[in-house]
Amino acid sequence: MSASTRTQITATAVCIVAAAGVAIAAGATHPGAAGAATAGGLPQGGEVVQLNPADFTVNITNPYFPMAPGNRWVYVEREPGHTSRVVMTVTDETKRIANGITARVVRDVVSEGKELVEVTDDWYAQDKDGNVWYLGEATTEYVNGKPATTKGSFEAGVDGAQAGVAMPAKPVQGLSYRQEFSRGQAEDSAVVLAVREQAQVPFGHFRNVLVTKDLNGLKLKFVEYKLYARGVGPVMTLGISGTRVREELIRFSKRQ
Repeated sequence: MSASTRTQITATAVCIVAAAGVAIAAGATHPGAAGAATAGGLPQGGEVVQLNPADFTVNITNPYFPMAPGNRWVYVEREPGHTSRVVMTVTDETKRIANGITARVVRDVVSEGKELVEVTDDWYAQDKDGNVWYLGEATTEYVNGKPATTKGSFEAGVDGAQAGVAMPAKPVQGLSYRQEFSRGQAEDSAVVLAVREQAQVPFGHFRNVLVTKDLNGLKLKFVEYKLYARGVGPVMTLGISGTRVREELIRFSKRQ
């Protein structure tokens, strides 16, 4: 990564911090965030949630995470020594999760040049309030073109794994929530930093962008900022601590 790129990442992060104000200065959440999350029914940490499958649908319409079958995102991901291509596609497939919920299958394919790096099927469903829940994943990493490990795979309802929230129905500054929980494998969380930011990526310029601060409970130094545009979904990821990744949307398309 060049010095100019590092400077650009830092400058972007500083702008986000300035815009989010007190919520970031507190480190993760401001004093009222836990109450807001509880009031919104969003899970925290490893707490057990009881979800009614009848309250869920595979028709995911949340404007910050529009997962209609056929939607396809292409990203370029850069970090020191590596440039990857990430393709995320909403499939026609569904999966019945162990906790009884039927989920939409979203497939992520990561490659470096012509070499396959990782293939993941992520499982999502939307509740009646518009929250998008993350119900687990089946992931395979490849080495020299051959499957090497499925470490990181988990399913809500299996071995104590719990569903998390991928995108709240009503994101507001300071709202915190668990994204996924499988003890020792996946313990991610997020807090909303801002809802009216701007983002410039190869695919275009966006206003009223949602910014979240994503934390990894297994890697305490790991911090990412993720940016979402209404009607499009994830447009940018910035590694702030523990990672120097920068992922940007270069193409977004819907099934014709």
